[in-house]
Amino acid sequence: MARGVARPRRGKPLPWLEPGVFVGALGPLVSLVQRAVQGTLGADPIAQALNELGLVALVFLVASLACTPAKILFGWTWPLRIRRMLGVYAAVYASLHVFTYGVLDQGLDWAAITKDVFERKFIFVGAATFVLLVPLALTSTNGAVRRLGFARWKRLHRLAYAAGVLGCLHFYLRVKKDVSEPQAYAIALGTLLLVRLAILLRDRSAERERAAVASRPQRSPIK
Repeated sequence: MARGVARPRRGKPLPWLEPGVFVGALGPLVSLVQRAVQGTLGADPIAQALNELGLVALVFLVASLACTPAKILFGWTWPLRIRRMLGVYAAVYASLHVFTYGVLDQGLDWAAITKDVFERKFIFVGAATFVLLVPLALTSTNGAVRRLGFARWKRLHRLAYAAGVLGCLHFYLRVKKDVSEPQAYAIALGTLLLVRLAILLRDRSAERERAAVASRPQRSPIK
């Protein structure tokens, strides 16, 4: 290796990482169920459960989108090991959020649900977010990558950024007074998108330079 070129740093093995994330992901759900059983979710427990489940889903979604920028900016490899896990947990909590709304809040009254979706902006945006998350969760396995091919799988999973944007918008529209918290998530997501955009532009510029070099006529060696 040429002098002055740093060797890539290999991530240290972290055998506790995936189990730790799994246990941590259960924490909000266990806390919510425990408080529901104890009757300490407040005056409107269903609304409280909806708010908490939706927020946890957004946290996991934004965290999953932060994994690649963390690798790019800091050279960390361990976030890539849990990126899919975080995305799946986002979908799980989003599903629980939708279940709480549809079953516990609306009692599977499809007419009322349909009316809500088309008449209330934040519910329409939330429904669109969930629709985007479903195929991402269903194709989160290695088998799905093989079936789709990596290129198509990668293009599909770029929908995670659209889901993140819609999730932040859903949160913003849901909050009626203090919008500082949804704004914080929107700023975090916007920063991640800017990092990915900068890397995309850099890679495309490098590809154009390589193509330009390859297309130049090579001079014949002087005999």
